[in-house]
Amino acid sequence: MNNSFVPESIFQQLSSLARTVADAQDFGIVKVDDAGVVQLYNKYESELAGVAPKDAEGKNFFTQVAPCTNNRLFYGRFKDGINADKLDVALPYTFTYKMRPTNVQIQMYRDSATKTNWVFVKKR
Repeated sequence: MNNSFVPESIFQQLSSLARTVADAQDFGIVKVDDAGVVQLYNKYESELAGVAPKDAEGKNFFTQVAPCTNNRLFYGRFKDGINADKLDVALPYTFTYKMRPTNVQIQMYRDSATKTNWVFVKKR
């Protein structure tokens, strides 16, 4: 994993990451399916984006929750990773939807063993 802010222990728990563990982290954790539909949206990400977990979960992350990510740089890399069944991308990004521009570090990751996809977010 080419990241600096997600502890190895989190990667080891992805197959069964509990909401309580996700909510206790000091970075955003968003679990999305292959189509981009949010399965888990943790407390940090909710507070950063101003979107309640109940309003994010079940919706498409790239078009309904964070449409500022629906571009080649972000969503394009996600789709490429899903198609290749290999996603481990770190990039600086600026969120702009429903908030003033906020610089963040992004880590997108696919756990091939469980076929789960993760977007980790840390405010810079």
